[in-house]
Amino acid sequence: MTDQTLGFSSRAIHAGQEPDPTTGAVVPPIYATSTYKQDGIGGLRGGYEYSRSANPTRTALEECLAALEGGERGFAFASGLAAEDTLIRSVLAPGDHVLLPSDAYGGTHRLFDKVARPWGISFDTPPQSDLDRVRAAVRPETRLIWVETPTNPMLGIADIEALATIAHDAGALLVVDNTFASSYLQQPIALGADVVLHSTTKYAGGHSDVVGGALVARQGAKTAAGDDVSERIGFHQNSMGAVAGPFDAWLVLRGLKTLAVRMERHCDNAEKVVDFLLSHPGVSTVHYPGLADHPGHEIAKRQMRRFGGMVSFQLKGGEDVAAKVVAETQLWTLGESLGGVESLIEHPGRMTHASVAGTDLAVPADLVRLSVGIEDADDLIADLRQSLDRLA
Repeated sequence: MTDQTLGFSSRAIHAGQEPDPTTGAVVPPIYATSTYKQDGIGGLRGGYEYSRSANPTRTALEECLAALEGGERGFAFASGLAAEDTLIRSVLAPGDHVLLPSDAYGGTHRLFDKVARPWGISFDTPPQSDLDRVRAAVRPETRLIWVETPTNPMLGIADIEALATIAHDAGALLVVDNTFASSYLQQPIALGADVVLHSTTKYAGGHSDVVGGALVARQGAKTAAGDDVSERIGFHQNSMGAVAGPFDAWLVLRGLKTLAVRMERHCDNAEKVVDFLLSHPGVSTVHYPGLADHPGHEIAKRQMRRFGGMVSFQLKGGEDVAAKVVAETQLWTLGESLGGVESLIEHPGRMTHASVAGTDLAVPADLVRLSVGIEDADDLIADLRQSLDRLA
């Protein structure tokens, strides 16, 4: 059997993780080493010489990530933004143009606006649900279309297959931030993406105990100049050095083993929470791609296994009420990040998306974002109810 003939959970548990040949240990060890003995000058054992360039624990994670996404090579980084920055340097050059989502993650927008733009990269942000506007925004120098689906925090949906066609017709690459969906719920490479991005801090790690990022490249993906994308990323990963450490890589690899079962529970709980929110008189709007009236529902149904564990909603009482609601829950923890086993609640306008306030990417002031964990759904709903009943 090969990795690609195995089911998702089998790949998550076994890809890149053969039992240790010396001891038979079924879990890859943490190789806490910076360097490796050479058998004569240039006589490398397994290709390892220095752990910035490669480390066996990180290799295991990278092989697993590639197998889960159906890609040629995986690359593990110290954070999601480190992965993004390495990708930008790998496939873009001064003078190139990028299309970002109109509601991109604030950290991604900041990276392009404050770091890449001074380097000579320009970008536009057409709404990616409007394919005509995306096509109209493409320029001769467009080299990358950057996609998030679902988006953070409005849960917008983009048609990966259609955007891949637009990108490739323009000689550009399509990168998909798959963090919100996870590898289990969505397979962008199978839909035409050239590179998949993850903040492995989130669902991949799954336990809020590690910070990391990843890129997975499609086999045969080429830049506009004809360079192999995997080779470019690999060169820049080593040259820039923002790699995942061995213990961080081990934690993400451990998290991936249970990704499928966790995502099923996240989705189960999110659907129950959505049903409750729809019935509460203090809630004006619920954003969740699993709802039949969500503008991206049919696309999400086609390209996702299920609709995920992220939910956003707006309150009739406005910003002040939203800020009080997130501060008054007990089981839901007020905090940033997402994708862990515990449920988190936050006010994006004042927290995760404060950096885009006053821009076209600003989020509604009355918005609350939920990362629905895997606790008992009845307890999560009861906690939301007591907060909303008193304040909304």
